[in-house]
Parts: sequence; structure tokens; C-alpha cells
Amino acid sequence: MSEFRLFEALNWASSFLQEKGREPKAAEYLLLHVLGMSRSQLYASFREPLDTSCQQQFEKAVKEHAEGMPIQYIIGSEEFYGRPFKVTEDVLIPRPETEELVLELLKRRQALFGQELVSYCDIGTGSGAIAITLALEDRRSVVKAVDISPNALQVAKGNACDLGAHVQFEEGDLLSPFIGKERFDIIVSNPPYIPSVTVDQLDPLVKDHEPRLALDGGVDGLNPYRKMADLLPYVVKEQFLIGFEIGEGQGEAVSHFLKEAFHETIDTCIKNDMNGRERLVFGWR
Repeated sequence: MSEFRLFEALNWASSFLQEKGREPKAAEYLLLHVLGMSRSQLYASFREPLDTSCQQQFEKAVKEHAEGMPIQYIIGSEEFYGRPFKVTEDVLIPRPETEELVLELLKRRQALFGQELVSYCDIGTGSGAIAITLALEDRRSVVKAVDISPNALQVAKGNACDLGAHVQFEEGDLLSPFIGKERFDIIVSNPPYIPSVTVDQLDPLVKDHEPRLALDGGVDGLNPYRKMADLLPYVVKEQFLIGFEIGEGQGEAVSHFLKEAFHETIDTCIKNDMNGRERLVFGWR
């Protein structure tokens, strides 16, 4: 790429990405990141030259994305619930469907517990997006979060610090750190729910870069829900709320696991996401 003005660099990148089967719009996000500009600043400077250092960074970022690196990992962040979260390849990139889980959970928390102070536990926290958002949106709360990956926990702790959220993080497998030690009002989780065989069929942007540990839910994608359901009666209080993100078609099975674990003394419901797909399961008593 010879020396370009900003609009020329953007045109080159958009065309290059389109040729490689990527979304051309990604070029603008990458250029904004390299320049540290807002969109309005970029368009106001469109005819300015792109200096050599920025040009090299931009070209490198565009080629990385063309080869399959998600934009969020190149930029190092993704927005969730209106806040920037740092992400690395040690954590799943936060997604809009998970924002729906948080929003619905907060509504149900209000309906079930009113003004009471409540305790949350986020299982498989990854970047900390769910736990940190709950701590910031519900400041009457006590929030704990657990993940089996120490590298993911480092990312989550950094995000909590940057965003000023008080969350207590634990390292461990699902609910195991809390058995016999602690009970919670609310359990929330976006666990791995993709069947093992399907993981290898995902878009390379996902399967080649996002952590398999956060994607692979076993043969049928339901292993984490089975394990959690068996342990949930030992970590929730008498009155409780459980919220899970699920894959399409998993709602009935996950609801069944909850009812079986609590011997039918639980109400459950399945909710679709903004695209009309099964996405959330809630259980409460």
C-alpha cells in the first residue's frame, strides 16, 4: 500500500476485505482504532495523509482480520451493556444475546426480590462482562464470579478494576468452589453450549481464535447444564433465581434438568432472543 490519504486508505481496506470475504465495514473500525479517532473526527480529516507508522499498523490490522482474526481481538475490546470490556483470545467475545440475559435477569430480580440486597454468582465468567455489569447495574448486590481459566480471570479482574466494579473472583470448575461454603440468591451463567462436533464447523473467526473451553459443551452441548443442575440445590438459598444462556433447541432439556434437580419445586420458562431463537432459560422459587 503506497502512501494514502485517509479516505484512500479506507477505500483500499474496504475493497481488500470484501475480496477476502470479510465485512467491508470492518475497515472503518480498524482505522478508527489505529488513529484513536471518533467517527466524526475521521470524516472531518478524510483528506489528510495517513502517516507511515499508522499506515503500517492499519495495513497489518486489516490483513490480520482478512486472515481470520476477529476485530475485537485486534482492537482489544468489545462493548457490552454500553461499557468497553478488554478481550484477549483467552476469553469469549461478549455478544448482544448475553446483554439480553443480563437485562431479563435484572427485571426478574426486581420482581422476585424487590428492594432486598441480593447475592449473585456468575459461573464461567470469561471477560467478566456479566458479573461486572450486574455489580454496576445493581449496586445493592454482592457479586462473585468463577472461571476455570486463570488467564480468563486475569482479563476479568482487569475489566473490573478499569470499570470500578466490586466483584470477587474465584478460580474453579463451575460451582465446585462454593459447595458446602456459600449459597446465593441468584445464579447466572453463559456456559459452553455448542456440541463438540459443531465447534469445528463454526466460522474460522470463532473456531480458530475464541477459546474452545468457552465454546465446547460436550457431545450434545448440554454437559455444563447437567453438571450445574446437579450442584445447584447446594448453592442456592430457599428463595432463588437462576438464569442461563442456551443454544437453540436446548430450552426443554435445560428446563428438565432444573426441574429434576429441584424435584419439581421450581418454576421455569424459556425465552427467545431478539432474532426469535431460543436463548434464555430461567428457573425460580
